[in-house]
Amino acid sequence: MAAKKKNSINLKQFTLKKLSVIIGRVLLWFFLVSVLWVLAFRFINPPITLLMIMRNIERKSDGKTFKTEKEWVKLDDMSPNMKRAAIAGEDQLFVHHSGFDMKAISRAYSANKDGGKIKGGSTISQQTAKNVFLWPGRSWIRKGFEAYFTVLIEFLWGKQRILEVYLNVIEMGDGIYGAEAAAQSYYGKSCRNLTRSEAAYIVACFPNPLRWTPVHPTLYIRHRHYQIMQNIRRLGPLRFK
Repeated sequence: MAAKKKNSINLKQFTLKKLSVIIGRVLLWFFLVSVLWVLAFRFINPPITLLMIMRNIERKSDGKTFKTEKEWVKLDDMSPNMKRAAIAGEDQLFVHHSGFDMKAISRAYSANKDGGKIKGGSTISQQTAKNVFLWPGRSWIRKGFEAYFTVLIEFLWGKQRILEVYLNVIEMGDGIYGAEAAAQSYYGKSCRNLTRSEAAYIVACFPNPLRWTPVHPTLYIRHRHYQIMQNIRRLGPLRFK
């Protein structure tokens, strides 16, 4: 009886040890693959995102044709108005924080906890990590991965690359992704030539680009446009560290 009990204990110890080894290897492989993945996209422009794929599946299920309008433009070639408007409207501390705006996260948590309208506290870095490497959603698991990839891109990419990727992959309309496609679709010009007002209207629609459009701004979008224009003036010239 004692021998059986001892064997049972040894078997459990062996199983736990084997399980810990497997988990350790999985975590190590995930870390290595994710680091290489992020490092590769520092030099290679992401060709497609999971959101683009999901949106096309939704379009197909609605009887529409596939649509993915996007054209990569280097950050240095974009209008300064587009860059400043994005920061003024989405993340005014972008050039100063390390990927997370703790005050904004705290405000969003308090607002959501009180049962009001759901608010986000995501920085441009967090949004970029989500758009490029993850799937849409609000689960804690996805948020955990989002935080992990945010740390990686802040460390391996730097602010200018993060902003460049962000402005080239973010959804800006139905089947429209990135500043160049948005500028061409809404204003018939390149994002290289956007005025301050035009850039502010595009950014004003970022929270829900499938609902709002710069071409026919609602009262809410006009208000956001006014706020973004004010923030741009307060920001002054854009300087990266």
